[in-house]
Amino acid sequence: MKNILVIAKGNSAKAFLEKIKQIDLSKKRFYILYYDEALGEEYLHENFLLYKFDPTSKVKLHALLETHNFRQVYIILSNKTDTQATYENIRLFSKELEIVLNDRWQLALEDPALTCLEPDEILANMLANHLPDMPLYAHNIGLGEGELVEIKIPFGSPFSYRYVTNIEQKRWRIVALYRHHKLILPSYNTTLEPNDSIIVVGNPNVLKSVYKSIYREFGQFPIPFGENIYLPIDMAEMEPQAIEKLLNDAMLFHSHLNSHQLIFRVINPSVGPLLDKLRSYNKGSMQVEIDFYHHHISEVIKEDIAHLQVGFLITDESFFMNHIEALHALHTPILKVGRGSFYQIKEAAILSSESQKIEKISSTIFDLSSQLKLGISIYAFENEDSEFDKVVEHFKNLSKLFEEKVEVIKSRRNPLRELSDREDLLQFIPFDHHIKRKNFFTLFSRNVNRLYFKLSNNYQLFLPSDE
Repeated sequence: MKNILVIAKGNSAKAFLEKIKQIDLSKKRFYILYYDEALGEEYLHENFLLYKFDPTSKVKLHALLETHNFRQVYIILSNKTDTQATYENIRLFSKELEIVLNDRWQLALEDPALTCLEPDEILANMLANHLPDMPLYAHNIGLGEGELVEIKIPFGSPFSYRYVTNIEQKRWRIVALYRHHKLILPSYNTTLEPNDSIIVVGNPNVLKSVYKSIYREFGQFPIPFGENIYLPIDMAEMEPQAIEKLLNDAMLFHSHLNSHQLIFRVINPSVGPLLDKLRSYNKGSMQVEIDFYHHHISEVIKEDIAHLQVGFLITDESFFMNHIEALHALHTPILKVGRGSFYQIKEAAILSSESQKIEKISSTIFDLSSQLKLGISIYAFENEDSEFDKVVEHFKNLSKLFEEKVEVIKSRRNPLRELSDREDLLQFIPFDHHIKRKNFFTLFSRNVNRLYFKLSNNYQLFLPSDE
């Protein structure tokens, strides 16, 4: 049986006693020390023992403390002088006994075994928790410094339709989420949805940044996948001309997007003017990592993705086709550059009618399109099914919310044929397990995503979307 002493006077004390009557007291015994007639015998309970005397009397209080082995003491008094005197009397008896004190006067007591609760601050925190779009801090759990927070995912947030594992979580973690009043413990394939409430744990200052990221408007990509752009270069595998184009495109995207750093990872370096040029880029927000020891680019990329906060990776068609399985396993956005120029890109294009997958990448489509100042076009057959209608409705709702233009283009011809001669698109493609190397059988597929290679002249962004 755990003995707990409650030194009580006033309305706060009465409310506390009423509250503890409602909990399981089978393994606790409360000793109620009071000198307020209002408390009296109405607070008799099988687990309450009542004592009536003034707790500022050191002799009487020490006699009670000596008689029982108390695990904890609560001081809930309505008078500052009595509160301080009672606390000092207990400390004269024991320096280690745990005390919880109702501190309405900001007594500023330095004591590692003391927990001071300030009612005005607690009330202010509870009132603030009811403000719209505010994080809920767990002040009475753990250190009570804001290391445990509940945050609601708003509609249109960059975190909407993101896999939990695709969100960079450094010095913080998503440990649970609530959806439709049900608790979900996230796994590797759990997707966040609008109106989910996530429980996050981590460094309080980091969690404040996480909250700001969740409520940021479009224009933050590559967040939340990461904050850096990553360009892998294998000088033994890539032609110098292809490397030059990748360098130019990577720097242009870096200059137009809200990325923190542009990281060039070079393996199998060849001594010459191109390597000298690469080295010259190692300044400002660009970082050049030259690796003389590794020879397999896939292994290097996998390790870098895990440690360099990579938001998306840039490569060309040849590298993409040769390493497609390894790139898919990264669960990271992959930008495959087109044959034309960055400055030729005129619009963001969507061809897929798989509504669930497109909805999951929709916030990224709007985000990136807004940063590059591209209008969004949705292409389809005239006789497209109801799945396409869901995609259109979803994008029209987002376009009104974020004031971004969306155009729906229907044609009697297959859109792939309509667009096959163009080189001015940025095509968004769900990067699921259907995206494979081109082969004889894929030519007969009716899945538009699997036929991505028919528009390979264009810039294509492959976004993680596996269930």
